[in-house]
Amino acid sequence: MRWDKQQPTWRQARPALIAEALKRAQARPSGNWYAVGASREVRADRPLSATVAGQELVVWRTADGRPVAGPGICPHLGAPLADSPVRCGTLVCHWHGLALDGGPFAGWEPLPVHDDGVLVWVRLDQVGGEPPTPAPVVPPRPQLSRSVAAVYTGVGICEPEDVVANRLDPWHGAWFHPYSFVDLTVVGTPVAEGAGEDGFTVDVSFKVAGRFVVPVRAVFTTPGPRTVLMRITEGEGRGSVVETHATPLGPDELGRPRTAVVEAVVASYARKRLRRGPRGGPRGAPPDEGRGGAVKKATTWPTPNAAGCCGPRDASPADRTPDAKDRVAQFSGSGRRRRRGDR
Repeated sequence: MRWDKQQPTWRQARPALIAEALKRAQARPSGNWYAVGASREVRADRPLSATVAGQELVVWRTADGRPVAGPGICPHLGAPLADSPVRCGTLVCHWHGLALDGGPFAGWEPLPVHDDGVLVWVRLDQVGGEPPTPAPVVPPRPQLSRSVAAVYTGVGICEPEDVVANRLDPWHGAWFHPYSFVDLTVVGTPVAEGAGEDGFTVDVSFKVAGRFVVPVRAVFTTPGPRTVLMRITEGEGRGSVVETHATPLGPDELGRPRTAVVEAVVASYARKRLRRGPRGGPRGAPPDEGRGGAVKKATTWPTPNAAGCCGPRDASPADRTPDAKDRVAQFSGSGRRRRRGDR
């Protein structure tokens, strides 16, 4: 089926349904924890720099590997600590050599920090304004020793709630992201009769290469006010998760709100290996049998005719290989609820 011949989904993607799901998400506690980056980016030789709600932060590791975090400004003369090296677990300011070992010193106060093995979190009680908790709400994940984890961070001109609302609208996937998704159907919503959890259930095929796709069933839930979790519940990679965390950065030079979109993927695969078969196709996987099959052929996408109006390449600006700009384009622009970049 061509992009422009899909069944319209605007009637199903009711604004009130999405808004109510967003309202319930915002009512859940966060403990004032904010995801600031990948665990692997916190190294022993230099700090990870981050900004949360206009506050500059640094995170580094002590000599024994323990993460420490605190303000990113040197208490002496305001040097940016993000540019300073770490020596034997001590952050040494590159302006005058003031050394910070992670404890309070000269007005510099450490902040609570949590490393969950995939992401690093910093707790900012003055920013969150909620009752603090000893650790962030981390969704259940596949066993890391048997999985592959990756973290991507992009920046959008929007509020954190816009990121969450966007993820709570799965109907836009096959329209705005046809390079990634095909055959997308929302089969369950939070208000559907007999819904087992407060989430959206989606049957979708992920594009792999060419016309080959992986069909799965996934559920979107919100364990916290700034987090959306997608978990594969049926099909290949069952149990794999994609976590989207929205961290406020503060306004840009024009006064527009900015949000960091921190996405963590933890993918697991039950098969020991997937060998390459004839003509580059995968072996060791069953043929397409609905969501249980490993791969299947996707719908052919025609190229435009002489008039340039028959296929998705003219009909949709999103039919292209995604890059960093594509991944956050939906968060660019102005306005509140409307998805940025959805045109």
